[in-house]
Amino acid sequence: MSADQTAIADMDDIKLRLGFINGQGQQKGVDSLIVTDLIELARQRAISEVVLLSGDEDVRVGVQIAQNYGVRVHLLGIHPARGSQSPTLRQEADTTSEWDKLTVEKFLSLRSVHQPAMTAIAASPAKAAVPAAETADDDNGLIIAAACSFVADLQEADLQAIKIFWKDNRGVPPEFDGRLLAQTAEKISRRLEKAEMRVLRSRFREEVTKRREG
Repeated sequence: MSADQTAIADMDDIKLRLGFINGQGQQKGVDSLIVTDLIELARQRAISEVVLLSGDEDVRVGVQIAQNYGVRVHLLGIHPARGSQSPTLRQEADTTSEWDKLTVEKFLSLRSVHQPAMTAIAASPAKAAVPAAETADDDNGLIIAAACSFVADLQEADLQAIKIFWKDNRGVPPEFDGRLLAQTAEKISRRLEKAEMRVLRSRFREEVTKRREG
């Protein structure tokens, strides 16, 4: 579970439904959980109206059964909804509506992701071999600097999400770990070794702790 997902799951009156992650990193199986919720809540007379933000044909059976119990289903889409919603699902719903960009921007904003500057490397004459110890020390310094820079770019919402993640988990939350490794590998122009990953993640934790206490 990611830091953002943990933060959502910890909210009052919220049920977070997660599926499984396949080999391509895609989350699967969520539709069946939504269908189960629809049917059970309708059967228990716990709901009378549902706002469903979806477009997947697979949830149509849940809509049908919920309606059999007297539940009205209001299908919501994001403009242009007709391009992302199943026609039969739209036909099944009691009402359909869509939010345009201006509506969504009232409560959501696109967060800019820090992109390390790309520098062109010009051809240069061959240099004398550098001792391995010196190279390792240089790389270690770059790794630490990368961790410091990465944490410095985190927003307050990120720090809060990490704090919640650390209540039940250890290490770097998955959604930050991949970016941290990629940016650091770019700085040292190679993949990190396992020992270097430990140094990087340890420094990440130290820097996050400093920012939270600062």
